[in-house]
Amino acid sequence: MELRLPDDVRLHVTATGPVDAEVTVVLLHGWTLDGRSWHRQIADLREHFGDRVRVIAYDARGHGRSSCLTLRDATLAQLGDDLAAVVDEFAPSGPVVLVGHSMGGMTVMEYAHRHPDRFAARTAGLVFVSTTAEGHAHTVYGLSPRIARLIRLAETTGAGVLARCGGWRPPRALLRALRPSIRWMLFGDRCDPADIRLVTSAVARATLRSIGGFRASIGTQHRLDTLAALGGLPAAALVGDRDRLTPPPCAESIAAALPTTELTVCPGAGHMLMMERPDEVNTAVAGVLRRVLAGPSAPDRRKAKARQTAKARPAVAA
Repeated sequence: MELRLPDDVRLHVTATGPVDAEVTVVLLHGWTLDGRSWHRQIADLREHFGDRVRVIAYDARGHGRSSCLTLRDATLAQLGDDLAAVVDEFAPSGPVVLVGHSMGGMTVMEYAHRHPDRFAARTAGLVFVSTTAEGHAHTVYGLSPRIARLIRLAETTGAGVLARCGGWRPPRALLRALRPSIRWMLFGDRCDPADIRLVTSAVARATLRSIGGFRASIGTQHRLDTLAALGGLPAAALVGDRDRLTPPPCAESIAAALPTTELTVCPGAGHMLMMERPDEVNTAVAGVLRRVLAGPSAPDRRKAKARQTAKARPAVAA
């Protein structure tokens, strides 16, 4: 399926399960990846929840099978607006659980920040996988701070160059040569060869403008205050202790800002938890889903709490 946005960007969207399912799960992939990165989670959700749950995954603008974008729109803010459009179009009613990996998790936070009323009305649960609410504040690539600063300088400089390369895509021959570097950066102790092939294939589909353009926005986002305002939403956060891009302090700060978060640290795992530790990710998603399915949706609970608070207020004399 395809969603055409107001600026004529076309998003490639896949959906399984009935439109009138009890809950809709929206899966958001990371930077330079695409919706295929969630294939194990999609299969698990279908197996264990069947038609009770509708599952939506889509390729972010400039990624996968979605169309290109202008450099001006290569921002997390724009991705937050895109998520709002996807929810409105493909999950028009009922509670929604948002599951974001890396840039996808940051997109969820931007949606909450830019569209607080729509977010509060629809969102019933959250799962953050290998992501951060503090830009690159904790990113040291598993190296000494001095070397990390040099790598970040090279990375941001290179991103600026790539951002001006338009709709070209990385040459596949170059990506094959870079597989050892990609494996080191993204994976922990273990890596299935099929997973590195999928990741390389996804990077090959991302435009150079997207690869370079989103880097600045990703590095500077700070949304801990947004998370702290979300109240009692069922939530989970997962991180690998070998994650070189969003190390454990990133997930710990998310859990501190949103105290309902169940934090899971996966020993020996890197940044690609949905591939490296699918069982742990599946369990976390299922746990949040079961909490949502077991009772009133989070939007209903917040409305009820607001009504109770209003009734409890003493009358003010005219």
